[in-house]
This record gives sequence, C-alpha cells and structure tokens, in this order.
Amino acid sequence: MESSSDEEEVRTFIQVLSEKYSPENFPYGQGVVVMPSPPGSPVKDRLYLPNILVLSDSGIGKAGERSDIAAFCAHVVELDLSHNQLNDWAEVGVRLRLKNPTERQKSFFSFFFCKMLVGFQICDIVSNIPNLDFLNLSMNPLSGIELEPSMAEVFPRVRQLVLINTHVSWETVHKLTQNAPELEELFLCLNGYNTVSESQTSCPSLRLLQITDNQLEAWAEVRKFGQMYPSLRTLVLANNSVDSVGDSHDALQQLFPNLRSINLNNSGLSRWEDIERLNFFPKLEEVKAKGIPLLESYTTHDRRSLLLAQLPSVKRLNGSLVTTGEREDAERLFIRYYQENPQQQLPERYHVLVSKYGELAPLAEVDLRPRRTTVDVRWGDRVEAVALRLEQTVGDLKKHLRALLQLPANGVRLFYINREMSSVVGPEEMRCGSRALHSYSIRDGDEILVVPKVKSRCGSSNV
Repeated sequence: MESSSDEEEVRTFIQVLSEKYSPENFPYGQGVVVMPSPPGSPVKDRLYLPNILVLSDSGIGKAGERSDIAAFCAHVVELDLSHNQLNDWAEVGVRLRLKNPTERQKSFFSFFFCKMLVGFQICDIVSNIPNLDFLNLSMNPLSGIELEPSMAEVFPRVRQLVLINTHVSWETVHKLTQNAPELEELFLCLNGYNTVSESQTSCPSLRLLQITDNQLEAWAEVRKFGQMYPSLRTLVLANNSVDSVGDSHDALQQLFPNLRSINLNNSGLSRWEDIERLNFFPKLEEVKAKGIPLLESYTTHDRRSLLLAQLPSVKRLNGSLVTTGEREDAERLFIRYYQENPQQQLPERYHVLVSKYGELAPLAEVDLRPRRTTVDVRWGDRVEAVALRLEQTVGDLKKHLRALLQLPANGVRLFYINREMSSVVGPEEMRCGSRALHSYSIRDGDEILVVPKVKSRCGSSNV
C-alpha cells in the first residue's frame, strides 16, 4: 500500500526526540542523562535526555521503533505530547491478539494494519516508558477514537493524566481510570461534555478532577463524580453553567465524603440555598464562587462577607485565607444585613449567628462625602460667595481663587477671618500651602481676605 505525501510528512516520536535532544540542540547540564544509541538504531551517536520530556507542538503522528523508545526513555517520568497530531490509541492491539487469524480476520487485520501505519500508537510509547508518572495529551485529535480495553492496561504507573480539548469519550475515560490504579489527577477541560456517563467501576485513587469549560448544567450530572471518584478531594467545575447544588444533607455527605475544595467560578448558582448546601460536604475547606448570578447585585465587600458568613468551616475563600477577625466581621455584617427582614424571611444561619453574638445595634451612618462650606471671599472692594471643599489644601484654594477672581500672577496672601472670633483673635494668615482647609475649622459665613503680595525694598512682604 502506497503512502500519501501527507502520511510521509508525519513525524515520529523518536524522530522528534532525536532532533530536539541531540548534542547540537540540547546543552548538557544537570538532570540530563547521556543515552548512547543502541546497535541498529537510526539515532546517531547519543542523546542528552532529561527525565521530563517536552515534545509539544512538534507534528508527531507516529510512535517510531518501540525498541528505541524503550532504550532512550527508561528513566523518563514526565511526558508532554500536547498540540501534536496523535489520532490513534493503538490498533496494533488487534494484531497482537490474533495468533491464527481466519481469512476474515486477516482482512480486518490488513485494514487495521494499514491504518496503523498512518496513525499514532500512543500505547506503544507509554508501554515502553515504565516509570511514566505524568502524561499530557491535550489538543490532540482523539475525538471518536475508542481505546481497546487491553491497550488501557499500559497506564498502570500514570498518576497525572491531561486530556484537555481532546474530546475523548466518557467510555475511553472510564477505561483509562479503571486501568490506572495509581491515577490521582485527571484533567478533562474543554471537551464539550454536557452529560456525564457513569462508570460501573469506581476509581478510588483519584484525588483531583478538573473539568472546567465544559457544558454541564444539571447537578444530576455533577453528582455522578462522587459515585465514580469516592476519594475526590478537589473538584474544579469553573466555567460550567451548573445551576444548583441539588442534594440533601445525607446524600452530599455520602457522595463527597473527602471533598476539601470546590471551584464554582462562573457557574449558574442563583440561590443562597445552594451556598448553604456546600456546608453538607463534611471536609470542605476551600470554596471559589466568583462570577455567579447570585452575587451580581452585591458590592465586592458584601459578596465576600456574605459568602464567608454562610460557610463557617471554609478556611480559604476565592483564593484568600480567612482570618479570625475577618470571619467575625463578616458574621456581624450578616446579622445586620438581615435583621430588618421579616421573621419568616430570615435564613437559618441568621439565628445561629444571633445566638453567638446576640442582637446587634445598627451601625451609625457616617457621611463620608467631601465636606463643603460657603465663605465670603473679599478682594479689594469685591466680595464673592465661594463654596469650598474642606479636604482641599491652602495651595489648592489659591489656584482656585486665582482662576475665579482673575488674580494677578505675581502672587497673593490669604487671611482667614472667623466671623465669631474675629474681634478677639483677628485674621489668621493661611501661610502653609499643604495645610488642609478643614484644619482651620471654617464654617459657613466666615470670610477669607485676599491681599496682593508687596515686596519692600528689603525684600520683606507687608499687608
């Protein structure tokens, strides 16, 4: 069977490996193992190979010679094959299982063997890297490509598996988790999932599931993760439109007995009842809930405080540690926020906090708007009523009056006259340009006298 030009351009794993980590392209340094080429290998001389291989975006479409993979990669623990052309798990598995094929089986074998020549044998690579701990296959075209059960057995040591934007089926995911007894972290982002297919076999080793940027909406789909991954500690659901946390206290305790962290950023939660149900996870310590419809109408401060007051066991909220003082402030704000509501509308958490702090008096309202006052500004025979912002400085006032009264550019002196005390203390010159106006205790009806600066022969200024 003749290969097309496109097929001939597909690069092998070994080809890319030998090019990137050749002595000319990869400097010898710490953590690099010098691997002499085995007899008969197409790789010339030797390779300088680290135990973490990054071969992303390299046009890889085939595995290459398995003996070379085994010879060069025995020490490799992490492998990044993202952004390549990997579109096959391992049809070679059919060939390995047929010892005495019938004519019909030979026909099928011929078909699969030809497909194998242009496909990618992921399992050929993985099975020849015995210490592989981390595997990244993100952004490879694996949609619709099913994994043979026998081929899934080559993943026994993998602890972290990244399948972002591969659109792998749930059936393939289940075969992988069933045959990876040490798998702890699984990344399934951007795979277009709107439902979750249940597995008949759980994966008790999985600790972290990140499934962001999919299309999950119903809690009935999310709860399946608790059934399939009973040891789950971290569940990242960000950028899914999950609209509720719809289980009872007992159900959530049983489904997620070990969950410590949940990320619901940009989900569809719109009711406080769903936040309250997060307390039913018995070990929950961290919550992320930014960008949810429930909090749109609140200020940034109130969002965090009201969330925190509803989640008494949470130690980290939206990425920040919760201090003892912050929690107390948030719980007191919660009481005051709801205390004017009718009795029948008070949340259960309100009564719990009132039993802790008692009924709280409303906070005194403090007007923090910039204070203003109106004074008479006298400039020669001219008198103008001018509104002052008291947080301004004397320097600011001079600039304002210069523009307002068309004062001369050679400078003026200002004198503050207290209407009630002028007969006793007289005018007070406003000398310091950085002094705030409020420090003069200016009141409505007081007067500011503007006098031009006059230089005497000795250089002093007089009124």
